[in-house]
Amino acid sequence: MNQTQVTEFGLLGFSHGQPFLFALFLAVYLATLLGNSAIFCLVSLDPHLHSPMYFFLSHLSCLDLCYSSVTVPKILANALRPQATISYGGCLAQMFFLMWCAGSECALLALMAYDRYAAVCQPLRYAQTLSPSTCALAAAGCWLWGLLDSAVHTLLAARLSFCGAARLQHIFCDVPPLLAVTCSDTRPNELALHVSSIFVGLSPFLLVVISYLRILATVLGMPLATSRRKAFSTCSAHLLVVTLYFVTANLNYNRPSSGYSPAADILVSVLYCVVTPMLNPLIYSLRNQEVWGALRRVARVGCTSGSPGNHA
Repeated sequence: MNQTQVTEFGLLGFSHGQPFLFALFLAVYLATLLGNSAIFCLVSLDPHLHSPMYFFLSHLSCLDLCYSSVTVPKILANALRPQATISYGGCLAQMFFLMWCAGSECALLALMAYDRYAAVCQPLRYAQTLSPSTCALAAAGCWLWGLLDSAVHTLLAARLSFCGAARLQHIFCDVPPLLAVTCSDTRPNELALHVSSIFVGLSPFLLVVISYLRILATVLGMPLATSRRKAFSTCSAHLLVVTLYFVTANLNYNRPSSGYSPAADILVSVLYCVVTPMLNPLIYSLRNQEVWGALRRVARVGCTSGSPGNHA
């Protein structure tokens, strides 16, 4: 086969000039920026939210901001172009940061599940188990875990060769679309994806399941209905986020041998990388009275500090 030096990839997931697609992704991106920035700022500014649960939530918001910013700006730039493209280096960089966020978020969601387990099942030891220094080290470990996983996939992708025009049936760069168009041996990449699915995807998911089974057993044993309701309410939002994320991630990276149709492939990836980061702050805040209380306190402080009487 004639292997060519690829300088850019064509992205065939776009039709020519799609103003509606541009407007839709712009709205989702702005909502993602607003919601996750608000969560991050509230946790930073309000002392009432300086707890392990909200510390990890602020890291989740930061990850979701990165997630969207890795893919959506380039999608917006290509949505109105006659021919959607991405440079070879830009493709590898986009894939690297996307996989970094994905691996880090899997580990972080497992850590958040353990936080809920410690809070519900071991309340007397909670403050000692999840001290500020322990939380900081655990969060840093999540980011490092994702970085190492991403580095492996990116290095393996960099060795791929392409024959003829390199055109991806997608709207951004990721490992599966690259493997679909390469003329190199993809077995090392596929092996890395399978290993990563076990250690980066399945293992955190099993930790989440075990944590919530323990939580469920503890909650059902609580004598007061109000205590049960409070425990369920604090855990239900996280469980919904975990389910949404792991299901879409599994569909994205563990594909059937026949693959998906291009439209289904793009839909799964968009749900995983674009829609989920927008939904996370909504899921955590809509029924969370502590977040709404923090928002009111921060707004009240802002109004008080900005009132004319305070500048007299």
